[in-house]
Amino acid sequence: MEFKRFITNRVLERIENLPAVALLGPRQVGKTTLAKQLQKEIKKDSIYLDLESQEDVNKLTNLEGYLLQREDKLVIIDEVQRMPELFPVLRSVIDRKRSNTRFMLLGSASPELLAKSSETLAGRISYIEVHPLVFTEVSETYTFQQLWLRGGFPTMLMTQSEEVSFENRIDFIQTYLERELPLLGLFVSPIMLRNLLRMIAHVHGNLLNYSDISKSLGIDVNTVKRYLDYFENSFLIRRLQPYFVNISKRLVKSPKIYIRDTGLLHAVVSIENEEELEGYIGKGNSWEGFVIQQIIAQLKPNIHPYFYRTQDGSELDLLLVKGMSPVVGIEIKYADAPKISKGTTIASQDLGNIPVLVVTPFAREDYELSPLVVVTNFERLFTRLAQLKLININ
Repeated sequence: MEFKRFITNRVLERIENLPAVALLGPRQVGKTTLAKQLQKEIKKDSIYLDLESQEDVNKLTNLEGYLLQREDKLVIIDEVQRMPELFPVLRSVIDRKRSNTRFMLLGSASPELLAKSSETLAGRISYIEVHPLVFTEVSETYTFQQLWLRGGFPTMLMTQSEEVSFENRIDFIQTYLERELPLLGLFVSPIMLRNLLRMIAHVHGNLLNYSDISKSLGIDVNTVKRYLDYFENSFLIRRLQPYFVNISKRLVKSPKIYIRDTGLLHAVVSIENEEELEGYIGKGNSWEGFVIQQIIAQLKPNIHPYFYRTQDGSELDLLLVKGMSPVVGIEIKYADAPKISKGTTIASQDLGNIPVLVVTPFAREDYELSPLVVVTNFERLFTRLAQLKLININ
């Protein structure tokens, strides 16, 4: 089964107007499937190369010559992080004949990949993140509860049973820690990384305290930050930053931390099925992370996500900002009859009386809690955000 990815049109638009596009995201997220779908829509002959294939690597022995001989084709190169020497050559080839729709690069991002390619291909490439599947892409086939439990990696969502999905996610995490991170340059004991991941799962949705993690793992704070940089740059976790405004309030400065895909979160904490999720003590934080990931995955490029919190209790789980201006606040509640604290209203006022959407799983209809605060449910949320022109949907 293949799903229509909502970023399809954006990728097509970018590659029509630039020599290169890079699709970046974790392994198994669907980059290769998307690229092969796009091959059918792009009106240009194309070639697909996989740098995990020795045969394809051998074709690139004379890298520049190979690419120059195929300047009339779209060359799709998968697993580009395996060949960092590719990027200076791409720049040379592009600059010899400046035309669009030349290269589509697919890779599991690393600090090295982003640094090299951004340095050498500036003005020639557009980076587009491929997120795990979002509900608007799969709603005709799966419920949001299934997506929340299993996560959005296609091979983990589309299995016939929760047991097989769980086993696939366990295998993914093991491979990620033992093989993928070393390929990206992080040579650390998988046991240490697994313990770090368990700690992140424990504080998922909370403020990140580097010192606590440092003490628990017996490593220094800078080492913790370096490991988390690798986790973040390979799309496993998200550090959601606080939003700062010039007001006379003491603002929280630490980021909040999430495991991006709740299917992986649930695998780390050994939740296999919906019954176990319902009894999970961290269910509310898991739900919060799920909704935040679903929103952020669909945001337009000019909309930026933050959270907002002051020391006196004013708080918004998610704040969407356009330019320098807060646009809408989002509070995420697992209860369908949510109670909103005074801090939510104060946060709205702090930020210029912005509207606040309170997201619940199943609220039957939208209703106001105050002139600025509206309760909606998960499925209707995306219609509202689309009406505000904050997200892209199919």
